[in-house]
Amino acid sequence: MFDFGIIPPLMFFGMVAFMLYGFPVAFSLAAVGLFFGVIGIATGHFDAVFLEALPFRFYGIISNELLLAIPFFTFMGAILERCGLAEDLLEGTGKLFGGIPGGLAFAVIIVGAILGAITGTVAASVITMGMISLPIMQRYGYNMKLATGVIAASGTITQLIPPSLVLVVLADQLGKSVGDMYAGAIGPSLLQVGIFILYVAILAIVRPNMMPPLPKEARGDLDGKLIIKVLMGMIPSIVLIFLVLGTIFMGLATPTEAGALGVVGAIVLAAINRRLTWPLIRQGMESTMRITSMVVFILIGSTVFSLVFQGMDGSRWIEHMLSGLPGGAIGFLIFVNIFVFILAFFLDFFEIAFIIIPMLAPVASALGIDLVWFGVLLCVNMQTSFMHPPFGFALFYLRGIAPPSVKSSDIYLGALPWVGLQLILVAIVIFWPESVTYWLDNGPKVDPNSIEIKIDLPTLGGDQNAPGGLPGMPNLGLPPIGN
Repeated sequence: MFDFGIIPPLMFFGMVAFMLYGFPVAFSLAAVGLFFGVIGIATGHFDAVFLEALPFRFYGIISNELLLAIPFFTFMGAILERCGLAEDLLEGTGKLFGGIPGGLAFAVIIVGAILGAITGTVAASVITMGMISLPIMQRYGYNMKLATGVIAASGTITQLIPPSLVLVVLADQLGKSVGDMYAGAIGPSLLQVGIFILYVAILAIVRPNMMPPLPKEARGDLDGKLIIKVLMGMIPSIVLIFLVLGTIFMGLATPTEAGALGVVGAIVLAAINRRLTWPLIRQGMESTMRITSMVVFILIGSTVFSLVFQGMDGSRWIEHMLSGLPGGAIGFLIFVNIFVFILAFFLDFFEIAFIIIPMLAPVASALGIDLVWFGVLLCVNMQTSFMHPPFGFALFYLRGIAPPSVKSSDIYLGALPWVGLQLILVAIVIFWPESVTYWLDNGPKVDPNSIEIKIDLPTLGGDQNAPGGLPGMPNLGLPPIGN
């Protein structure tokens, strides 16, 4: 614990104490970093010149083009939240599946996955689906714990499905390609949707009274008109998904360029749905500005903390503690996931990504763990930060738009089974790494040790056997060396 002195653990627990007390995270990190920076200079851990690296790190944050994808994806999600696309999808899909027990729950899960692939923001998905689906579920006799749980959980799928903002941040912190992170997240996101659907299907068989089918007058006729309506809601979504994700996977655009394309596509969809107004654009800009400013300030604060923490040998302290855990890589992964799950009770995903990931990544790399797989695994785990108290933002969003007749206890208790389903996916990803790595580049691999380079040097008119001649060089008529 104290092999590298007492200051690294003091610094770490000082950071935790500040945040638990309720100070803003960005300023807590910066304050703790600067305070211990003064201590580090006074105790001789490093010279004052060491802190001159901070302005260069700040400039690196502001000039990082990868992080520019965050405001683009946020703005895209803010526009799509208000453009009416989700309403059309939910209405059509709800009627399509409404004739079977749990049909509305199935529709919410499917639409939640689609919204996740086109918005990338949890708030947009939860608020939109809650406002549309929750009153209908309540009217037709759905169990409220099930209804609130499925809406909140389906909204949090957004955090895992590309183009998730979490994956962009994790790619930046782990030094990996955003495209690889997106490709690695495809398998777990599909598994998560499948686990949710399987859970609802089992409940529909065992306890159909919890989720009765919609009456005929509510769902209408299952005819071509309904199918066309569903397709008309899905086709624009598929086009937008291709603009954002397809261009990244095909190498046609960087994540930042794909985010810009997504914004253009979202504006076009809003115009098609006759929702494109100046107030909509202004509200989207305000939301984007708040989120982007929060991210930048947290990143600046975490940079101050991490620089001083490294100067105090904090990274070596973390690596020494975690690399010696019993069970090797599996023991490390189990400990880290329990640790991140507990932190998620108090920190949101941005804070965990900027504070904890830089400490864990060197240890994971030293243990031979693929960092893309590690990042996707942590993203799966961090879904739970939206689903459990006291800072379950998906639950806050749902409470804010739920009718007064829906009890807060129904919202919080209804989330518990879905948190368990998310943790099941964490275990699957740990013990089945191919769920992530299968979707990465599976092309032919070349062993660098098998590469042999042969270069034939041309003879430029020279005779290597002539006096003064050199192999491959013209005879300059010089006398032999030594004469």
